[in-house]
Amino acid sequence: MKKILFVVGSLREGSFDQQFAQNAEKALEGKAEVSYLDWSQVPVFSQDLEANTPAAVQAARDAVLAADAIWFFSPVYNFAIPGSVKNLLDWLSRALDLSDPTGPSALNEKVTTVSILANGGHEPVADAYRALFPFIRTQFVDEITTTQVNDSAWVDGKFVATDDVLANLDKQAQALLAAID
Repeated sequence: MKKILFVVGSLREGSFDQQFAQNAEKALEGKAEVSYLDWSQVPVFSQDLEANTPAAVQAARDAVLAADAIWFFSPVYNFAIPGSVKNLLDWLSRALDLSDPTGPSALNEKVTTVSILANGGHEPVADAYRALFPFIRTQFVDEITTTQVNDSAWVDGKFVATDDVLANLDKQAQALLAAID
């Protein structure tokens, strides 16, 4: 069974993005093995830290290397990719062999996709991911699901995906699976 690693772009416990990812996980049920990356301890990128790779970075790299595909669930911060997600991508896109900075990274040729949950800024962020993922040498599946946070979620903390969003997640899941076959 194919292994898909989910990267939830909000580190908040029970975040809307976490709930969004759980909807996508249902779309993959019985079709792929899903795991979630714990990247909460990845430090801010610095070349000073690269020579002795931090344990959290190595664990993230190992999880990425073991996966057949990576599915990101991204919030939008100020109409941009969240800095914490970009930081993780900076670490993961660095060459594994520091003596060859142009060599392969943990993300090299990995199949990737992204879903975006926000109340604005979807398109600028989608375009940023469309530019970034090929640049860092991933095989980007451009079947992006975007949606807004339902109004009631701000009161009760529960993200509710509409039938259209669930259908789009299913379509995205099928496209991702097709890309790794």
